Amino acid sequence: MFSGIIEEYATLVTIVKEQENIHLTFTCSFVNELKIDQSISHNGVCLTVVSMADNTYTVTAMKETIQRSNLGLLKIGDKVNVERSMMMNGRLDGHIVQGHVDQTATCIDVKDAEGSWYYTFRYAFDREMAKRGYITVDKGSVTVNGVSLTVCNPTDDTFQVAIIPYTYEHTNFHTITVGSVVNIEFDIIGKYISRMLQYK
Repeated sequence: MFSGIIEEYATLVTIVKEQENIHLTFTCSFVNELKIDQSISHNGVCLTVVSMADNTYTVTAMKETIQRSNLGLLKIGDKVNVERSMMMNGRLDGHIVQGHVDQTATCIDVKDAEGSWYYTFRYAFDREMAKRGYITVDKGSVTVNGVSLTVCNPTDDTFQVAIIPYTYEHTNFHTITVGSVVNIEFDIIGKYISRMLQYK
């Protein structure tokens, strides 16, 4: 489980394809604190450390993960938002994030808000999935590339988020432009409530 509060971004240094899987090797400042089998969120995707060497660590993404996320689009040198799993003895600064990306969204607009930025994203809307909580609601939570954010101005298939300078500089939001593909995870609480209402 994660909080959506990004620690930093890791840099992709190697990509190795093996049948339907891809092995991704990253470097970041806390590599020496990691261990094999540890879970780390990468752009919101929970992946397990499978090996470590020379100040790098490697994780493996399988076909299902590649299809649902933007990990298959990564190139050497790309920056990926990373967060280690949440410790249960502290404050929950973001919201409950599982690291189970639901789908991707595409950035369709970026507006300068005189020091901050408004990003608008569009995702594939499915009415049946929406009934099960796969939607955004005004002032609700959403995870974009692993970042816990508050939703503004949602429609059936779009939502907007406001990005302050700190988030812009310390996550890979500064690399997102119109056309960029991001990972989104809808709020798990909304999914549970929607599911329970089906049995009312």
